Amino acid sequence: MPTLLACLSTGKGTWTEVNQLLSAQQWTKVFLITNEFGKQNYTVRGEQVELIVLQDALSVDVSALVQQLKKELQGKISDFEIALNLASGSGKEHMAMLEAVMELGLNFRLVTMKNNQLHVLGMEK
Repeated sequence: MPTLLACLSTGKGTWTEVNQLLSAQQWTKVFLITNEFGKQNYTVRGEQVELIVLQDALSVDVSALVQQLKKELQGKISDFEIALNLASGSGKEHMAMLEAVMELGLNFRLVTMKNNQLHVLGMEK
């Protein structure tokens, strides 16, 4: 899973998890789905990180967000499977991300941080 797709939006303390994920593994490509606040206030670390700024999720429906995400991601991910993190953000953003990933035909594993290490959900040891 050399590609990470993560929501970087709302939720107290959720940017910390995203930062930890970025450091947890060598990612070939990272797409951070954010809003205007994130664009203005998040410091991008690394050339492999790309911010995708969504329209205001409160003022548009999920299908518009899905179309925007698909357009932004189309042709940029060649991996069979991606790492997906939804710790930050709203339900609308999460639904749009999941739908866009599925419509693009990408398989995914949900990832998070556990004991300061990358944890793939459903892969309990």
